[in-house]
Amino acid sequence: MKLHLFGASGTGVTTLGEALGTALGLPYFDTDNYFWEASDPPFTVRRPPAARDARLTHDLAQVPAWIVGGSIVGWGAQWLAAFDLVVFLWLPPALRLQRLRQREHARYGARISADPAQAARTQAFLEWAAGYDDNSTGGTRTLANHEQWLGQFTCPVLELRGDLSVAARLDAVQSQLRALGLA
Repeated sequence: MKLHLFGASGTGVTTLGEALGTALGLPYFDTDNYFWEASDPPFTVRRPPAARDARLTHDLAQVPAWIVGGSIVGWGAQWLAAFDLVVFLWLPPALRLQRLRQREHARYGARISADPAQAARTQAFLEWAAGYDDNSTGGTRTLANHEQWLGQFTCPVLELRGDLSVAARLDAVQSQLRALGLA
């Protein structure tokens, strides 16, 4: 079984991916670990696309079944036929941005107010994330691009829209997997 979960930053992709991994006994691969080089502060050094793609492809080849979480829009057409099920998550923008503000404070804490560079990075990230739904991010991670990409997959797509609990999302995905004969 090969699953792909994605949505805007803050929709709960990692949370659902890890819960599914536990429930299904599958490894979870977070695309942030491939897109970004390890750095301090984190999420500031992009990995070259060829290296990113090679690492992800290599790691997935090591296991017969897996879950990939995170947006890979723009990573190549080869991904459109790589999955048995794609799950798209969407949350209302105000809730998603509230979650992101909380996550930033949990991740960086006092560093945001004490370090002007970190404060600027956090503010820039939140502004970028706010542009997802109105397609003003200036990149590939927009709702319009994600919705257009959803129509290109060769496998079934499950869209989970709204403020659903992790348990409800987990149940919906597992029900879809059973309906497809994958679980």
